[in-house]
Parts: sequence; C-alpha cells; structure tokens
Amino acid sequence: MSRTNKKQVIMVFMIVLFFSNLIHAMTAEDIIRAMDQNENYATSYMTGSIATTDRFGEKITTFKAWSQGAYDSLIEFTSLAERGQKILRNKGELYLYYPDAEELIRLQGAALRQSVLGSDLSYEDMTGEKNTLDMYTVSFDNEDIVHNQACYVLTLTAKSRTVAYPVQKIWVDKETYIVHKGQYSSATGRLLKEFEVLETKVIDNRTIPVKTKISDILKKDSYTVMAIEELQIDIPLDANIFTLQSLMW
Repeated sequence: MSRTNKKQVIMVFMIVLFFSNLIHAMTAEDIIRAMDQNENYATSYMTGSIATTDRFGEKITTFKAWSQGAYDSLIEFTSLAERGQKILRNKGELYLYYPDAEELIRLQGAALRQSVLGSDLSYEDMTGEKNTLDMYTVSFDNEDIVHNQACYVLTLTAKSRTVAYPVQKIWVDKETYIVHKGQYSSATGRLLKEFEVLETKVIDNRTIPVKTKISDILKKDSYTVMAIEELQIDIPLDANIFTLQSLMW
C-alpha cells in the first residue's frame, strides 16, 4: 500500500472513530433524558419508610411526601419520635421545620450533605433536583448486566462545585431507564456512596424503584433501605403545599 493510501485509510478510520464517539455522547444524553422523564412526575404523593442499620441496630422512620415537577418537594415525617418534622425544597432552596421548637432552618452549602435522621441519606439525596443534564456532562462507558437486566453504564461529571457528588457512575436499564446501581465519588475519585435497587413495581405504565439500598462508604457497617409503600402519580395537588407558610401549619 502506498504512503498516500495509508494516509487516506488512517484519515477514514479517524473520521469513523470521531463520529462513533459522537454517537455515543448523543446516545448517553438521550439515555439520561429518558431516565429523568421516568423519574419526574407532574405531581406525586407517596408514603414510605427509611430503615437504617448500623452497629447500634436498626432504626425505622416513616414519612409521607409530595412533589411537583423537578424542583418542588415536601417530606413530612410521621414516626412517633420525628412526627411533624418537615423538609421543603422550593425553587432550589431547602428548609427544615421542627414543630416542637417552632423553628424554621434554611439549609445551604455543606449542611445539605448532612445525614437525615442518622441515615445514609443526605438532605440533598432526598430532595435533590432532577434535571441531570443541567448539572452534569455525561459519557458512555460500556454495557453490563445488573439483576439480569441489560444496562448502559454511564459516567456523569459535574459542571460545577455545587453538586453533592462530582462524579457518578450509573447503570441504567436499557428498557425501563431506571438506575439499577450507582456509585458516587469525589472529584479525586474517592468512593463516597453506593446505591442499589432491590425491588421495582409498575405503576401507571412506569417501572418505579420501590425499595432501594444506600450505603455511605464513609460510615462503617451502615446502610439504609428506603421503601415506598404507596405512590400516586400525576394527581391534583394544591400548589400552596410547597410554600413556607404551609410548612409551619
């Protein structure tokens, strides 16, 4: 093969490789959009429990929660010890309400990463915004099998320092677009938290994770299982639910 032909072959190979990578990048973004669409509802109402197991034993907390779109949510704890405590996310701001002290606290910065009632979940985990592509760039890694389901493996890299997890590696179901497994790391690659779906259910033609396990790697011998007991999707909700005024009712 002449030197000219070799150059042409190399050029064609590089062009094919470039467009192959471009297709993967576009496909990765499409996967994330489908994932977000499956996770976001116009409105929702749910009840559930948070069971945390550590070296001291197991603690179970119950809750009910409302959401509207990707930005507004309200969680109210219903178990005896925490009854009436609330977490509100409204227009990107996060507030805690303690009924015994009639105290309202706005959380920001590092406080968003604090544990919720001693669990492996942070306040940001429970109420974080769900427009993933606004916060992360995404790349396609490979494909894998999780729980006998074919998955896309994607890496998400934060666009700014304001997010809880600078790097995420997630396994997204090829058919349902739920995240079966997740690894959440610091910018330096240190693993911070792991996530796994234990059980799913089809609700209103959507596959929904109804039992998930979260492990904070920085805590030894600790994990939290969050279970959804009831979930209603796209139901009428009073918009006033997501206001500071209603938080203190």
